[in-house]
Amino acid sequence: METSRRLPSCSGRHAEAVWNHAYRLTGSWATAEDLTSTTFLTAWRRRGDFTLVRDSARPWLYAVVGNLARTHHRSERRFGRVLRHVAHADVEDAHADAVTERLSGEDRLHRVLAAVRRLPRAERQVTELCLLGDLSTADAAAALSVAESTVRAHISRARTRLRTMLEES
Repeated sequence: METSRRLPSCSGRHAEAVWNHAYRLTGSWATAEDLTSTTFLTAWRRRGDFTLVRDSARPWLYAVVGNLARTHHRSERRFGRVLRHVAHADVEDAHADAVTERLSGEDRLHRVLAAVRRLPRAERQVTELCLLGDLSTADAAAALSVAESTVRAHISRARTRLRTMLEES
């Protein structure tokens, strides 16, 4: 019951952090907005089920938005495969698309996100929570139910792998 009383203030307090995390995971403003909304809808529906970490819902919310982002990415890949199989007429790119493609920062972000998706599951989770999500190693360890030293080890290995993957691309 106490959790449900905290939820309205929790959503206002954590909305920007959840949106930022969703953006870092997807590289898209619109998708980040959708995932943020869905995250808080999920939080509302599961308000009796989630666990606060040090009286904060942020680690749980980050885990939810991370799962939603992975599901979204899988859907986009499936949709892309379908589009490649469907014949379509040449379409002139919109001006906004051209501008977006020119932004090197977004290109870098997409390359990093693609590399993060290729990490082993444990390393990907701590990368999303700590490096992309700004959670402390202690909070990530509590959210993942592992030792803090395990989180630090996964972060170290993930950084090494990411550096190698990004240098190769």
